[in-house]
Amino acid sequence: MLRRVRRLGGFFEQEVAEVAEFWFCAYLDGLCCVWLRIVSKELDDMHPLYGKASKLTGEIIAAAIEVHRIMGPGLVESIYEWCLIKELELRGFHTSNQKDVTVRYKAFQKEESLRYDILVEECVLVEAKAVETVHPIHKAKLLSYMKLIDVPIGLVINFHEEKVTDGISRLILPGAGR
Repeated sequence: MLRRVRRLGGFFEQEVAEVAEFWFCAYLDGLCCVWLRIVSKELDDMHPLYGKASKLTGEIIAAAIEVHRIMGPGLVESIYEWCLIKELELRGFHTSNQKDVTVRYKAFQKEESLRYDILVEECVLVEAKAVETVHPIHKAKLLSYMKLIDVPIGLVINFHEEKVTDGISRLILPGAGR
């Protein structure tokens, strides 16, 4: 389900499946804080890292705003990805972009080295984009990676926007790892 939350100057998109009730602060333009409420019926299915990850998303968005403010739109994804990693490290966060995972299919399993854009503090997966339009396949890929890595929250951040906050989607994977 896609929820569109009204905010100053546009909408903040949030992908939501069944999630528990939480309030979180989204720093949308670097200056104001908008409190968003997510509601669900199934509190017991929440990922154990959901609370930590939810708190981190505001900081990650603030870092993306800073990168976009300095670099501007129009560059390639790899530059934004590198700049965002450096900005997050400057703010004291641990990041990685590769992890060994066990892929399971029916009775089979295989160890695979998985590459992704940015994993922050082992609980938020970030997909940095620089495209005209974020397509559903971009979000589907992020959700698949979230399942493999077992993280509760993912962010698609499209830097190809005049205001980067117009290009942010927050995906939540309830019950990951349960």
